[in-house]
Amino acid sequence: MTRIIALLLALALVSSPALAQEPAPTGGSKPLIKYGKWLLAAGALGMNYLAAQAHDRADDNFDALEQRCLADHALCDLDAAGRYADAQSEVFYQTSLHYDRQARRWLFVGETALAGAAALFVWELTRHTPKPDNIPFEPEVRSLRQATGVGFKVEF
Repeated sequence: MTRIIALLLALALVSSPALAQEPAPTGGSKPLIKYGKWLLAAGALGMNYLAAQAHDRADDNFDALEQRCLADHALCDLDAAGRYADAQSEVFYQTSLHYDRQARRWLFVGETALAGAAALFVWELTRHTPKPDNIPFEPEVRSLRQATGVGFKVEF
């Protein structure tokens, strides 16, 4: 899991241009923020998908345990320590617990990535950015005494 996060971070850093290759600053966001928010959002989706897969595996193992118990109640007897007396039933139960823990970890990391993406989106939206110079025309709305004036300005 940490390898995946390290790989995604390395790709984000490598994909941003070098300082000498960057165009003149226009007041926009840095590439790490600009693309990092999308990377975190995609990572959150991927991790939640992996959590769903782990949850399905846990359900499959628990369903197999239930089917064994319904077929023969003796296979689901517990010993003094609280474990299943039948080894295969215990394997199904422990495998189900393993995948449940794995799903919980994927969900936690995925939701953390989603919160990080949301924070980057909000941070980028709340920053003041100047208007670019390459807007060919700009609409104008003026409030008059009993009317509203609408027009546009064309710069040559």
